[in-house]
Amino acid sequence: MVTFGRAFARFAFAGALVLSWIGVVHAAGALAVGPCGAYGFAYDYTRHDAARAEAMRKCAGKDCKVVASMKLNCAAFAVDMRNACGSYGFASANRLGPAQNTALKQCYSNGGKDCVIRAFVCDAKG
Repeated sequence: MVTFGRAFARFAFAGALVLSWIGVVHAAGALAVGPCGAYGFAYDYTRHDAARAEAMRKCAGKDCKVVASMKLNCAAFAVDMRNACGSYGFASANRLGPAQNTALKQCYSNGGKDCVIRAFVCDAKG
């Protein structure tokens, strides 16, 4: 009975290591923004270049650019809904709330009058 308990403990420990490794492997993300509220994002990719390419593909605008690369964190994009082609803001942070707050503050400081979160994303454990 003691051997079964030890074997089970070893198995559980190995499983926990594998699960934590999987979370770290899929830890690349990106947020791309473009004119007039266009955006694209990607998360839980194994490579940063693949995440950036996917965010750009989803943004689908020739003037889009990647504004945040993520690794185990969050990103947010805010736009002025009175003029979607006007003010906007973006940010990344360890948690979603601070990323959204900073994106909204940036949008208002850029002249926005009715800023709202247009998109947000968290990568893995962000």
